[in-house]
Amino acid sequence: MAGLVDRVSGARLDPAAEAEIRYLEAMIARLEAGEEDPEDFRVFRLKNGIYGIRGRPEHHMIRIKLPVGRITPEGLRVLADVAERYAENRLAHVTTRQAVQLHHVHRRDVPKVLRAVNAVGLTTREACGHSIRAITCCPYAGVSPEEPFDVTPYAEAAYRYFLRHPVGQNLPRKFKIAFEGCAADHARTPIHDIGVVAALEGGKRGFRVYVGGGLGAAPMSAELLEAFTPEEDLLPTMLAIVRLFDRYGNRKVLTQARLKFLVKKWGIAAFREAVREERRLVKLTASGEDLEAWAPPPEPEPPRLPSPPKKPFSFAPGFDAWRRTNLFKQKQEGFYTVTVRLPLGDITPEGLRALAAIAETYAAEVRSAISQNLLLRFVPEEALGGLYEALLEAGLALPEAHTLLDITRCPGADTCNLAITRSRGLAQALEAHLATLPLAQDPGAKAIGVKISGCPNSCGQHHIADIGFYGSSRKVGEREVPHYVLLLGGRTREGEARFGQVVGRLPARRVPEAVERILKRYLEERQNGESFQAYLDRVGAASFKPLLQELQEVPPYEEAPEFYQDLGAEGEAFSVQLGRGECAV
Repeated sequence: MAGLVDRVSGARLDPAAEAEIRYLEAMIARLEAGEEDPEDFRVFRLKNGIYGIRGRPEHHMIRIKLPVGRITPEGLRVLADVAERYAENRLAHVTTRQAVQLHHVHRRDVPKVLRAVNAVGLTTREACGHSIRAITCCPYAGVSPEEPFDVTPYAEAAYRYFLRHPVGQNLPRKFKIAFEGCAADHARTPIHDIGVVAALEGGKRGFRVYVGGGLGAAPMSAELLEAFTPEEDLLPTMLAIVRLFDRYGNRKVLTQARLKFLVKKWGIAAFREAVREERRLVKLTASGEDLEAWAPPPEPEPPRLPSPPKKPFSFAPGFDAWRRTNLFKQKQEGFYTVTVRLPLGDITPEGLRALAAIAETYAAEVRSAISQNLLLRFVPEEALGGLYEALLEAGLALPEAHTLLDITRCPGADTCNLAITRSRGLAQALEAHLATLPLAQDPGAKAIGVKISGCPNSCGQHHIADIGFYGSSRKVGEREVPHYVLLLGGRTREGEARFGQVVGRLPARRVPEAVERILKRYLEERQNGESFQAYLDRVGAASFKPLLQELQEVPPYEEAPEFYQDLGAEGEAFSVQLGRGECAV
C-alpha cells in the first residue's frame, strides 16, 4: 500500500505540472521562513486547487479534478493512499462537479499529494480561482440509449485545450462548462456558463449551445446561443465566449462578475451577435496548433471489455433492492452501468482500494456523477450477481442510488469558511430519519431529490432540488440557532432551470420532521399517481407554508438546549463563524 504513492510520486510528470509543484514547494519554504507574502501564496495555491480550511491556516482542502469524470483503478488507489496518509479525516469526498476533495491536508504535505495525483493523469490545476473549472460530462455519455452520439471526446478535447490556456488564467470570475447527450440532462447544463448538448442536423454532428447559467445567490437559467453549432465550430465558439467574458465581465464587483450577468446586461440577441463576430476573428487568427485542436475528435477506441466470472443473480441479502435502483441499462447489448452509492459523497481508503480491484474485474471504466456517486460502466449482465457480492463484501453495495435517500450535500461548516451550518450533519440526520419511514418507500416519494448547502451559495445545488435547503441563522434571545431555508420545486431540463421557491426557514432540528410532513401530504393528495413535480405545479409550493408554520418556532433554551446546537456538532453552542471565502475567488 505505502509503496504506490512513492512509486507514482517518483514518476516523470508533465513538465508544466512539475514546474508548478516545484514553485509551490519554494513558496511554502519562504512562507514558513516569513519571507513570502501570504496573499501571493494564497493566489497561487488557489489557482492550483488548494483551499484554506476554516480556523486552521496551516491546513488545506485539495480539490482534484477527474477529467470529464473519468478515473482509472490506479487513480482510485492513489486517491486511497493520499487520503489515508495526508487527509486528517481519512476520507475522499466526491463533489457535485466530478472532482474529489481531500480535507485537512497539512501545508507541508500538499506538494506530495499533487505529485501523486498528477502521476496518474489527474490534476488540481484550475480547480479553483478565476478560471475555467472542471469541464463536466454526462456520466452516461457513450452508453446511453437516447444520445445521438457520445459527447465524451468533445468534452475531453475542450478539457485539454483550456487547461493552462492563457485566456482562462485571470477571468473576472469562475467559469463552468458541461456536456450532455441525453434528454434527461444528467449534467444539468442550464446552470452552467456554457452548456453543450449533442444535436444532429441532416445527419451532421453538432451541438445546441447555451450560455449564462449559474446558481449562487442570484440563480439564472442559461439561454440558447445557437440551435446548431457544427462540431468543427464548437471550440472556436467556446473560446469566443470566454474571450468576451474576459474582456467585458465585471471585474469591479465580485457578486456581479459571472457570465450570467453579462448575458443579462447585453441581452441574448446582442450577446449572440458578439459571439459570432468574435468567433470569426478567432478563426481568422488561429495558429496551426489551434486549428488542430478544433478538428472534430476521432471516435474513441472501444473499451476493453471485462471477462468476469459468470454469476447473473445472487441470493445475498439486498440484491433485488440494489438491482431496482442502482442499474442503468446501456445501449450496448448485455451491459449495464452500475452506480456505487456513496453516502454524503464520502469514501474511505479501504473503499477506494476495494473499488479499484472490483473495477478491474467487473467493469471497463469508472466515472463520477454529479450526484456524488461513482459509476462502473460496461458491467456484463451475466456478472451482476458476482459484482453485487463483491461490493457487498466491501461495504459498497448500498441501494437507493439517485433516490430520496441519496442526498446531495456540500462540505458545509466542517471546513468551508463561508458556510453557516454543518450540512453534513443534516444530511446524516435526514437520511437516518427517512430510512425509518415506510412512506419513503413509495415509488413517488423515492423519485424525489434532496440537496443541502451550508450557505446560500448553492455548492450543494439546493436551488434545483425537488426539496432543497441552505444554511442560515436566527437569534433567539441572546443565542444563535442554526436554521435552514427550505425551497420546493427546483429542477432542470435542457434549456430550462426552474429554481425552488422559498417556503420557510426551519430550525435545523426540525428539518427531518418537515420533510416527513411534505412527503405525507404529497402522497395523500396526489392525483392519478402524479409526480412530486407535477403535484407542486398543481398546488403551488406556497401552499406548504401553513403545514410547516409551527415547526419554525424555537423553544426556549432552558426547555430544549439541543435546538441551539448544530446537527453534527452536538454539545457545542452554535455560532456563525464566517471566514474569508475562497470558493468565489
